[in-house]
Amino acid sequence: MLWISVVGMVLLALLPDFLLLLGGTALRKVLPPAGWQALDTLNFYLLFPALIFISALGAPPASRDLMILAPGIWGIMLFACLLGWLVRAWGPARFLDFAALWQTAWRFNTALAMVMVQALPVEYRALMSIAIGLAVPVANILAVSALSRGQGMGLVKTLKLVVSNPFLLASLAGLLCSVLAVSLPEQLLLALHKLAQAALPLALLSIGAAMQWQALWRLDRFQLALNTIKLLLMPALMLLICYLAAVPAGPALVLVLFAALPTASAAHVLASVYGAERQPVATLIAQSTMLGCISLPLWLLLLFKIYPH
Repeated sequence: MLWISVVGMVLLALLPDFLLLLGGTALRKVLPPAGWQALDTLNFYLLFPALIFISALGAPPASRDLMILAPGIWGIMLFACLLGWLVRAWGPARFLDFAALWQTAWRFNTALAMVMVQALPVEYRALMSIAIGLAVPVANILAVSALSRGQGMGLVKTLKLVVSNPFLLASLAGLLCSVLAVSLPEQLLLALHKLAQAALPLALLSIGAAMQWQALWRLDRFQLALNTIKLLLMPALMLLICYLAAVPAGPALVLVLFAALPTASAAHVLASVYGAERQPVATLIAQSTMLGCISLPLWLLLLFKIYPH
């Protein structure tokens, strides 16, 4: 019964995303390619920064939680980055296209994280917001650095793009407001919430418009490697570390669940804005999401066996 409940929760959480992907495919020819590019640009500069800011804007994290979550989150993302680099030879020849796909190894589905954390005891749920706040800046620094280098930019210009990236600025602003307990005007927060609510639907429509659905069933070795890193190796290593280090149940559950999340639709937005091939990234995001429907419930069930509640 627990298995059925967990699988049902995952499928219900992802069903709206798949419907939006189908909608994007149906609308593919309604907008010209420049129109879809414009939507991605809007998402990059306005909608996703609003979503990231709202996600990072939460209760100030306790120092005890930070001491456990920070090295775990940052370490596992760097581990995925390294493993993705090791399969560079299997990826596209052009570095920009490789970088667009490479980022999917360490990015994570924020919306699904907030749904799946509902399966955990109430007292642990706030830890996922802290994990996301810690992860977003690092995810974007790594992704923007790789994509900027893929455009052949020098080190100075790459650093300028990294520090001026809207995703990074939004995450740092949200964390700063959270730590300093800044109280924002209610109307401003309401406007940001409305912008944030539009980010994921538009991103998923754009992904659906770029996807070739038949490619979902043809995993090449590079796609298989990236999905294995994201959905199997990251959570497996995190679970092993938490077990050997006797990490308390709450942080351990959140760290492993975070590591097991499918990749993020934001990867497609960045790929599009930086001029990489959109279709392979869209396909890989969809593959990660579909495979996550199988892997994520299995990880949850394993966690419940190790950390009963």
